[in-house]
Formats: sequence, structure tokens, C-alpha cells
Amino acid sequence: MARGGREKDREDGPERRCIVTGESQPKAGLIRFVVGPDAQVVPDVMGRLPGRGMYVAADRAAIAKAATKGLFSRAARQTVKAPDGLAEQVEALLVRRVIELLSLARKAGQAVTGYEKVKDWLVKGQAIALIQASDGSERGKSKLRPPERKNGESKNGFIGCLTSQEMGLAFGREHAIHGALAAGGLGQRVVEEAARLAGFREQAGGTTADEDRQDA
Repeated sequence: MARGGREKDREDGPERRCIVTGESQPKAGLIRFVVGPDAQVVPDVMGRLPGRGMYVAADRAAIAKAATKGLFSRAARQTVKAPDGLAEQVEALLVRRVIELLSLARKAGQAVTGYEKVKDWLVKGQAIALIQASDGSERGKSKLRPPERKNGESKNGFIGCLTSQEMGLAFGREHAIHGALAAGGLGQRVVEEAARLAGFREQAGGTTADEDRQDA
């Protein structure tokens, strides 16, 4: 990395310091918070609210620690109050954000659902990421493999943090199990936001820790 982190800024976006860990990392992996008019901590998952931002790693435990240990007050240099269930509130906002972006990608022709359509995109190399519902059949999901990574494409070719109902909301149906994203700005944004959500849902490779133990 270049002096002062400039090279990494160009590759991954500007960095910010997590008020819990003290580590600096790209903003894409952090949750921004601001202080509202009532001195209450407000999550800003889209990074658009006015005010001085405070950043916490996209991790449920880190946000809970910031809320209970007075770290928001320390960062804000004033007494502020973190609402109960702040981590759950952030998760709900991230879910909505991913669904909204995935819906926009679908309308723009950058996302499809349905086993055959998804398989076709994967075979043709049109997909940059495979999306599969966390509560879908493992046997059915195992028939599709994430696309191989290529230069300049998403760092994560698999999204497995949404439920079938949440995927259905994005694709305008009751539920969906399989989906795929094509290259493009919207597709990349879906991947980035889904990565933050996956951290909250403690997923690795699209499966929860409990599922990993069951498969072992």
C-alpha cells in the first residue's frame, strides 16, 4: 500500500477508523452513524445523513459493544444515547438496502432468478455472482456453482445471506431460491451491501455457523 494509504483508497475506496477496534478499513465494510437532534445515535447505512460520521465495523458484536460501552459518546465528544436493539435496527436497514438494490438490478436487466435462467447466465459467463436463499434446499443449491473470479470483478461471487422470502421481495414474487447478478454498477453495489449483511448474519460462504456444524 502506498504511503498514507493512498493506493488502497484508489482500489477499495476511502478508509475510515472503526471506533471499536481502532482499525482503519474501506468504508464499504463499515456502518456509519451520526448523532440526531435529540442526541440519539442514528445508523446511516447509505452514508447520506448530515453530521460528523462515526464508523463501526459491519459486525453485530462490534455495534453492541459501541452501544453498551459508551464508545459513541467518546467518538462524538458528547453524551449521546444508543437506542435499544441498535444492531437489529442496522440489520433491518441493511436487508432493506440489499432488497432495494437487487430489485433495481432486476429492473435494469442486471439480475435474474429461476434455476434455468441462473444456470444459463453461469454457463455463459454472464454472471459475476450467484445468489441463493439461505433457507433453500441444500441439494438444489449444490447443483449451481458460483462464477470464477476475474480481474476487476467482485471479490465475492456468492451471496447467501438472504432468505427466500427476502429474495422474492426483490424479484417481485412470493419467494425465490436462485438468482444471479451481471456485471455493472448495480450488481457490484448489491455484492458490497450483501457482504455487510452477511457479516451481521454471521455467515461464511452463504451458510450460518449452525448449518456448518450440521454439515460437518
